Amino acid sequence: MASPGSSMLYSLLLFTVILSLQQMYKAQLASTELFTILGGFISSLLFLVLLTFFGNYQETCNMKTGWGAVILAEAVALIAASTVHRVCITTCFLFSAGILYEVNKLSGTFLSKVESKARRH
Repeated sequence: MASPGSSMLYSLLLFTVILSLQQMYKAQLASTELFTILGGFISSLLFLVLLTFFGNYQETCNMKTGWGAVILAEAVALIAASTVHRVCITTCFLFSAGILYEVNKLSGTFLSKVESKARRH
């Protein structure tokens, strides 16, 4: 498992690469309906890597992760989506909500396995 510091660095690099590519191809992403939806999905990936960055940063600083990180990551992703097309804002929000649901579900599954292992030992 990667340390929080290296995971934080990788997520920041991924954020930079995804945002750069999105801005390079924003004319193509705004050209058709399907590409506009793809632009929203790409922005939701920005939300995911930024949420990973904030989570690892807060773990490194021994802070509690809460809704503030989610709201900040979503705001940045929505602003990035707005530079492509206004429909990307809506699709980014919907995809991000789905990603957040899945991350929360995975987190609950992981934590329950860790707690059951801790009780056995």
